[in-house]
Amino acid sequence: MVAVHFFENRKLLLSQLRENIPSTGDALKIKGRKGTVVFVNDIDEKNVHVEVALEKIVKKNLALDNAKKKRR
Repeated sequence: MVAVHFFENRKLLLSQLRENIPSTGDALKIKGRKGTVVFVNDIDEKNVHVEVALEKIVKKNLALDNAKKKRR
């Protein structure tokens, strides 16, 4: 078992105890977001740091029509 720490832009996203270590280019799903492994750094025999690039969340803006708003 190896402690795998997943990072995005130097921010810790997730730490897991895993039997297998992800390799560069693997597809992952962390906290409901899809991503790919960019870099794997073996710290020692029990710790591994994995740099992940997650997809950006696109927020849809609801276009409210000002004519339909209630006036008081």
